[in-house]
Amino acid sequence: MNLRIIKIVSSVFLCLSALIMSCDNKKVENKNIVEKKVIISKEIETPKGMIWVEKKTFLMGAKEGDKYAMSREKPAHKVEVDGFFIDAHEVTNKQFREFVNATKYITVAERPIDWEVIKKDLPAGTPKPADSILQPGSLIFNKHAKGVVSMANYGQWWKWQLGANWKQPEGPGSSIEGKDNYPVVHVAQEDALAYCKWANRRLPTEAEWESAAQGKFEDNIYSWGNKYEDLNENANTWQGTFPTDNRTEDRFEYLSPIKSYPPNNIGLYDMAGNVWEMTTDFFNVNYYQTLDPTVVQVNPKGADKSYTPSNPYQTEYVIKGGSFLCHESYCASFRISAKMGMEPNSSSDHIGFRTVATKEMLKK
Repeated sequence: MNLRIIKIVSSVFLCLSALIMSCDNKKVENKNIVEKKVIISKEIETPKGMIWVEKKTFLMGAKEGDKYAMSREKPAHKVEVDGFFIDAHEVTNKQFREFVNATKYITVAERPIDWEVIKKDLPAGTPKPADSILQPGSLIFNKHAKGVVSMANYGQWWKWQLGANWKQPEGPGSSIEGKDNYPVVHVAQEDALAYCKWANRRLPTEAEWESAAQGKFEDNIYSWGNKYEDLNENANTWQGTFPTDNRTEDRFEYLSPIKSYPPNNIGLYDMAGNVWEMTTDFFNVNYYQTLDPTVVQVNPKGADKSYTPSNPYQTEYVIKGGSFLCHESYCASFRISAKMGMEPNSSSDHIGFRTVATKEMLKK
């Protein structure tokens, strides 16, 4: 069952699936990073808005000294990843609008739910819900969450919002007017792949994403270094008491515009916080434990199949980087090795994506 089905069967299941799932607009510029065209060959130069990531070998997974590392990030292992281009920032509302205008594409969150299709995945005899339940929508963070009893009950800060989509991120009456430079959200993996096809790009593998986040580093915990104390200066996350009180010590309460924080050492913005970013790898909590730590993995593409104990029958894909909702008390996914799972038909207001391209793709 995908997330849209689960919302019909049980609000409890919906909320559990949701786990996988403003202030100052001033842009912070790193004066040591100068965007420039890099000539990769006589035929290819860096596409506009992208950064070249050099081929390198680095340590993937949990790093020594990372107190927040989870078992699915262990053990750390060496990987070798070929060079590639990656977007300097997440795909924005403006970029996604250009795609929609050119193709007339309709996102998953904008489509009515087809009962005849989804009932095939439900237990026999499941009654058809009211038509109002079968309307388009997406998950949004409940900004009015109060009286949280257990951090295991994610339904206390998530809710299904009819009419929420990339153009109306908080539901009917909301809009993205004046937010061209914000990451597009409420996109499912299907939507991101459609954008990639149009733009002659693809989503990164998890190894490529970590290679980009490391930049010139090889074994750092964070995209800016190894000091947790520098978090608020480098990422849009949650400070205070999650999910009821955000002290906005990083200047933003919820989503922030792209380039609001300094880039990493190769010029990539928001590789930590703001929105989760999609990859092509299956999410499998046991995958790293199946690898031989003495063998360097070359251009790995992840596990052969998806697996997570809390959702064993649903395919999930790895998302990376954390979001504006990440807090050390339950998530701490602003680390390079951190990962969570996302169902391919799911969407929410804290998941987006960025794209990559290879030399071979650009030659076509």
